[in-house]
Amino acid sequence: MEKILLKNTEVPEQYQLETYMKSGGYQAIHKAFKMSPLELVEEVKKSGLRGRGGAGFPTGLKWSFLPKDTKSPIYLVCNADEGEPGTFKDRYLMEKDPHLFIEGIIISSFAIKAKQAFIYIRGEFVLSTTRLEKAIEEAIKAGYLGKNILGSGYDLEITVHRGAGAYVCGEETSLLESLEGKRGYPRLKPPFPALVGAFQSPTIINNVETISAVPWIVLNGGEAYAKIGTEKSKGTKLFSISGKVNRPGVYEVDLGFPLEKFIDEYAGGIKEGRKLKAVIPGGSSTPVLKASDIEGLNLDYEAVAKAGSMLGSGAIIVFDETDCMVKSISVLADFYAHESCGQCSPCREGTAWMARIIHRILDGKGKKSDVDMLLDICDNIMGKTVCPLGDAAAMPVESFVKRFRNEFEYHIREKRCNLS
Repeated sequence: MEKILLKNTEVPEQYQLETYMKSGGYQAIHKAFKMSPLELVEEVKKSGLRGRGGAGFPTGLKWSFLPKDTKSPIYLVCNADEGEPGTFKDRYLMEKDPHLFIEGIIISSFAIKAKQAFIYIRGEFVLSTTRLEKAIEEAIKAGYLGKNILGSGYDLEITVHRGAGAYVCGEETSLLESLEGKRGYPRLKPPFPALVGAFQSPTIINNVETISAVPWIVLNGGEAYAKIGTEKSKGTKLFSISGKVNRPGVYEVDLGFPLEKFIDEYAGGIKEGRKLKAVIPGGSSTPVLKASDIEGLNLDYEAVAKAGSMLGSGAIIVFDETDCMVKSISVLADFYAHESCGQCSPCREGTAWMARIIHRILDGKGKKSDVDMLLDICDNIMGKTVCPLGDAAAMPVESFVKRFRNEFEYHIREKRCNLS
């Protein structure tokens, strides 16, 4: 399998302009500037590239939603807030190969006619921020950024904006509110950001991994990218794998790659030869799958959805036979209760309520009615909030309870874990 995003990440000092140029960096810009913005959008449409931040929405189609002949400035906002537990692919890209991301921003901005791009980056990503800012400085000095880029008449400025560590600001409208200097509360939609986004102007918001795939698509063509992967899930995907595996890390495979094979061949199998118990396939907000659910399962959007979960951000979290699923979900429940912004009462009250009930069960004080109560709370959260954080909190709880109900009932009945 050809690597598109991680091809040069292990090259020493790849984060520096000189090294990036030696590996063919910034060649895609020359080709892009010979095309019209419309032609670039159509090329990305042909590629079948879908948003890699979790939603999986077609990138070229999103770009085409911008209003034609608008008098307002158009902005490109890059979501580098990567706050989903288990996800660390974007950070890896920004630390190892920041110029690839910058080149993707330049081409994408040209395609949507934006002259200002923002990188909204998670505040904790100090090394990523440092390397991005240095890469931007190098690109400006080399003539790839700023006024009249490469004599094309096109101007672009990139601003790096550090967030303050709020998970909810990974949601695109919360991100925009924070970018504007306001509290990161999600906005009601419509209007959608493509029409009314940053500073009340048309805005395209894309994830780091999504933008970083654009230079390869421009150089090799959308049709070449579309030949990789499956019929509906095109291209390669970065997967962050963690948990009870021998080689946790970030790996790139074609979409449609078998999950079991991925765990064995890339992550080195389960630690200490233990048995696989469960897998969260797309980040902490996606439903957990039992070991039996992933037999023959391929890593693409449609296959994972059919299995009862989501590909999400591609963060695979692996559990083995020694993991207590009640204790595991308590960690996630605490996280979402803490990160709820408090704007919607179902999320604000429901996430805290779920966390309290799960801890009550863990402490040996659970009631028989608690299991069904958790499911009832999930039902009262999902689909009833302004942003997806409520769903992100409820889906894992619901799936853990439904797929490992026997463990919850054992905790309640015996007042201890069935593994102890």
